[in-house]
Amino acid sequence: MPRTAPNPPSAPMAAPAASGPAAARPVASGLVAEIEAYLASLPAPARTPAPCPPLDGGPRVCPLGSVLRPWYADHAPPRATLLDRVLRRPARPVPVTAAEHLGLASRYIAAHGWLQGAMWDGAGRVCLLGAQAAVLAHGYGTPATVRTARVQLMEVLHATGRRVSSPDEYNDRPSTRQSDVHRLLDRAAARAARLGL
Repeated sequence: MPRTAPNPPSAPMAAPAASGPAAARPVASGLVAEIEAYLASLPAPARTPAPCPPLDGGPRVCPLGSVLRPWYADHAPPRATLLDRVLRRPARPVPVTAAEHLGLASRYIAAHGWLQGAMWDGAGRVCLLGAQAAVLAHGYGTPATVRTARVQLMEVLHATGRRVSSPDEYNDRPSTRQSDVHRLLDRAAARAARLGL
């Protein structure tokens, strides 16, 4: 009977082949302890809330206690009637006042981001005019509502000493910040509400 050479002492003995989940575990190598020590040395990741699933069609409830609401939360979305579907036309716009339109524009900017120098970009950010166009395109109000809202914006700009030819010029000034745009929209919405517009 031929003799086989023994394994050298430095080579570890191979574990017998196994099947199932136990085959995937490193056996007596210390690898698990090394990985756990490395992971424990890393800084804790920033805690970000997970997306919140809707509960039975109700509001989206966040596990941290706040309620995530879309920018149009106080207004029903436009719904196509049977005649709209038969004629393949878009749904009628949801009637909103100029004050509500300005509030929706502010919330749209807060939800999607603000931009200067263009109406919108690939990331979804919008300028003041882009927000008003987006609110209108989503079916809230009419072009007449937007015109009334823009008049209110100009009235507030002139009343506060900002001599500009349009709200868009104010939006694109280098000194204007997103908070300034929200403040302008809030003041214009309050003025329109006082006037019943």
